[in-house]
Amino acid sequence: MTYHSEPIERLHGLDALRGGALLLGIVLHAAMTYMPAPIWIAMDADASPGANLIFFVIHLFRMTTFFLIAGLFAHMMLVRKGWLRFAKDRLNRIGGGLFGMWWVVFPAIVAVLIWKAAIDNGGTLPTDAPPPPPLTLKTFPLTHLWFLWVLLILYAVMLALKAVLSLDRSGVVGRVADRLTDALVGPWTPAVLAAPLGLAFWLHPDWVAFFGVPTPDTGLVPNAVALTAFGLAFGTGILLDRRRDLLDRIAAWWPLSTLVALGTGTAALYLAGGLDLRLEPLTDPAMKMTAAWTYALALWSSTFAVTGLALRFLSVRSAIRRYLADASYWVYIVHLPLVMAGQVLLLAQPWPWFVKLAAVVAGVMAISLVTYELGVRHTFVGGWLNGRRVPWRKPVPAASPVPAE
Repeated sequence: MTYHSEPIERLHGLDALRGGALLLGIVLHAAMTYMPAPIWIAMDADASPGANLIFFVIHLFRMTTFFLIAGLFAHMMLVRKGWLRFAKDRLNRIGGGLFGMWWVVFPAIVAVLIWKAAIDNGGTLPTDAPPPPPLTLKTFPLTHLWFLWVLLILYAVMLALKAVLSLDRSGVVGRVADRLTDALVGPWTPAVLAAPLGLAFWLHPDWVAFFGVPTPDTGLVPNAVALTAFGLAFGTGILLDRRRDLLDRIAAWWPLSTLVALGTGTAALYLAGGLDLRLEPLTDPAMKMTAAWTYALALWSSTFAVTGLALRFLSVRSAIRRYLADASYWVYIVHLPLVMAGQVLLLAQPWPWFVKLAAVVAGVMAISLVTYELGVRHTFVGGWLNGRRVPWRKPVPAASPVPAE
């Protein structure tokens, strides 16, 4: 394992980007009810292809970006704390966030679904609803907290590899890993990472091109495509922390990465059926192969584009960005039932879809941030989820005595 002799400073740009990736999940889920397809709790009467575009763009890069940064920060913490303290911290904050909050969030989601069913049934609960499926390893509803489960899996893999391999700079494996990372990082990085992910897309029998990486939100065994995408991102983040000097290279290439992301993203959207939202899997082998590698290249190009942009323009400390980054974990955990409730409340309103979308996002953010400030940030919950409890007021330093004249 590589150990840094210099002090580890907070990477403000990546911290802000990680928080932004979580907060964009609110926009993504809020947009789903305004997409002209029956894929969510309800489809609004004013559904628009514009919501399809919002979903496609956010879904393209959001979670691979999150896991890339998560891998980098995980390795940074492992270096600083050692494996035992690292494991305790991750079990407390990530495992605790999953197993502690799932029992609150999932019943809230079910309550909104029952409320919507009663509305559709004229104000009373239907009596002929099918029973829920039995809870098994394949059916367990992780909901939007699935990313915490995948993180725990990747942390376990990282610790297992650390126990088996010697990755110190003085060791052969460590030196080879660092040299490979140096060769990997450049304008060609998205194409290199796209190769295995494109293959995973192509091999998935039910791959729907519009939705990219299938979300592993049901079942405790993530699908192969998700493990490929998020495992690659997490592992790349680990390698980048070992060679943190290469972050400057990613920042310098942001214009090219952005141009490639815009071009390949547009092509991936076209191959997926455009804004008409094709829900059927691609059946033509040549078309599927083209769409798979195009989407994979667009995914990694956009991931490195936003990473480079954050490193280039958000690396200066900002109190607002720091606050939102700290709050983003709590906000994301509690947001989904609030989003669903807001969508149901606004179904009958004769507003344009984008006004409803903005209202849902603003309302959820307001409620989530208020509860974070009053019930999390300054309480034991903040110490549990964020690793630290922020005092309500910073202690005022005692005034220095004035020397007698």
